[in-house]
Amino acid sequence: MKIKSQRDFVSGLMFVAVGVGFAFGATHYQFGVSARPGPGYFPLLLGVILAILGAAVLFKALTVETDDGEPIGAIEWKPLVTVLAAVAIFGFLLPRVGMLISVPLLVGLSSLAGHEFRWKGVVITAVVLTFFSWLVFVKGLGLVIPVLPAAFVS
Repeated sequence: MKIKSQRDFVSGLMFVAVGVGFAFGATHYQFGVSARPGPGYFPLLLGVILAILGAAVLFKALTVETDDGEPIGAIEWKPLVTVLAAVAIFGFLLPRVGMLISVPLLVGLSSLAGHEFRWKGVVITAVVLTFFSWLVFVKGLGLVIPVLPAAFVS
């Protein structure tokens, strides 16, 4: 069978691999039941859904004809490294300096990966994302995530 879209084919393979990996990893946790789901319930369901989505994309890549075969271009290393570095810095800084500093820093650093950097959009996104992260994770779910740096908390 001929691959008719290289981009869709590789994307579908990636979705299937990640979905199967998460579903397999979730089998090591207690599944529970729908009324009382265990820690493995949602990862398993999401992994299966992702694998099914990947299979659909794979099917499309093998059946739907495209003009040029949609070849895969060169890997954009700068955005890839920038976003990965921003996430690693966020993970390192969050417990040390709190959400109020680490979330805006994550937004600012990862926005440098794009071609359309605008300070106004970055600042608005950082403020909104920080507020909703605090609202959902700290207030809503009650997670123990530092909001302020340790030096400001008595």
